[in-house]
Amino acid sequence: MKRFDPRIMLGLLLIMGGGLALAQTMGFLENASKYFWGGAFLLAGMGFFVLLFGGHWWSSFPAFTLAALGTLILLPESLEVFGGAIFLGGIALSFWYVYATDRRGRWWAIIPGGVLTALSLLVLASSYSEEYSGAIVLGGIGLTFFIVYVTNTAERWWAIIPGGVLVTLAGMTVAADRFGEFQTAGFFFFGLAITFLLVALLARMSWAYWPALVLGIMGFLGIASLLDFANYLWAGALILGGAFLLFRYFTRRA
Repeated sequence: MKRFDPRIMLGLLLIMGGGLALAQTMGFLENASKYFWGGAFLLAGMGFFVLLFGGHWWSSFPAFTLAALGTLILLPESLEVFGGAIFLGGIALSFWYVYATDRRGRWWAIIPGGVLTALSLLVLASSYSEEYSGAIVLGGIGLTFFIVYVTNTAERWWAIIPGGVLVTLAGMTVAADRFGEFQTAGFFFFGLAITFLLVALLARMSWAYWPALVLGIMGFLGIASLLDFANYLWAGALILGGAFLLFRYFTRRA
């Protein structure tokens, strides 16, 4: 196969620039520089795509990034609100492509790919409603770590913890607008308890049952404060805790 010659790309770029300049001079086109730079980035991206399909996986990054940047420049004004999402999404695609071509050796690409995808969705969501923007970005990054775990459940069990924490924080951004601070903290502890419970069950880490139990109790008490009998639960918990301490004290003396 004949090696790709960059002079071909340069020649096409010069022809495109001359044609756009001529069209603007003759009054057929306005703002030719916009189309020139947009087309230039697209052509540069195509050049890297040629390298990419030739086996050079690293060229995925400039290929998708330049293509996204060219698309961003050429967007009409009515669609410029999606420009940030397109640009971030294009960079995210480069990481997803890198992972898809070598899932075992380049699993690390999932993390930046997922983060950039979440940020792209955040830009889209903020165009319509900012209420759930925090939940989208935190939840998206959290799901990214769960994807990391699924790719190798034996060696990457650790990904459950950041995944669970971020998904819990995503839920807190929604709960904070609907409940009080104490109840929101209860949701946080309960989410962490579920996270460690997943570590114990899925990764078979027996130590994780203890933080899951403690955090679960704290979370239950916080969520239970939404109910009418919450004060009775707190009183009962204090009485049982004091009785347990006294029982241990006297049984040891005996």
